[in-house]
Amino acid sequence: MLTLLLSLLLHLVQIDGLPEGMPGHDDTPKYVKPASSMAPKYFDLLEQNSHIVYPGLAVITLLILVAGIFQAWKSQDMDGLSKNEFKRAIVNELRRNISGLPGDMIARAIGLDRLKTVRLLEQMQQEGMVNSYMSSNQMMMWRVRGVGPEKKDKRY
Repeated sequence: MLTLLLSLLLHLVQIDGLPEGMPGHDDTPKYVKPASSMAPKYFDLLEQNSHIVYPGLAVITLLILVAGIFQAWKSQDMDGLSKNEFKRAIVNELRRNISGLPGDMIARAIGLDRLKTVRLLEQMQQEGMVNSYMSSNQMMMWRVRGVGPEKKDKRY
C-alpha cells in the first residue's frame, strides 16, 4: 500500500506542470488598475512616497503638540515681579481682614484668576507667610501668619 502511494507520488512529481483546476494554479490575468479620469495623481504620489510622507506628518504633528504644550505652560506662569506684586496685594488684603478670607474673595479683591490665587496662597503658606484653616461651613480660609488664634505646637 505504501509503495503504491510512493510510486504514484513520484509519477505526479515528474509531470511538468500542474493539471488545470489544481490548487495554486491560477491562469487568470493579474489585476491592472483601470485608467480613469476620476483617479487623481496625488493619491499615487502618496502611495509611492508613503515611507516619507507619513513619518513627516507624524513629526510635524508632534512638533505642533510640543509647541502648544510649552506655550500653555509659559502662559500660566507669572514672572517674579508680578508674583511679588500679587503677594503684596494678598498680604495687604489679609491684613484688612484679620479673621481671614476665602480664596475666592481674595481673588476678586486683587483681580487675579481664582486658581492662580490659590496657587500663590499655597506657595505663600509653604514660605510661612500665611496660614490656612477650615471654617465651620467647610470653606478654606486664609489669614496672615501671626494674627489671630493659631495652634501652637506644644513642646514638652
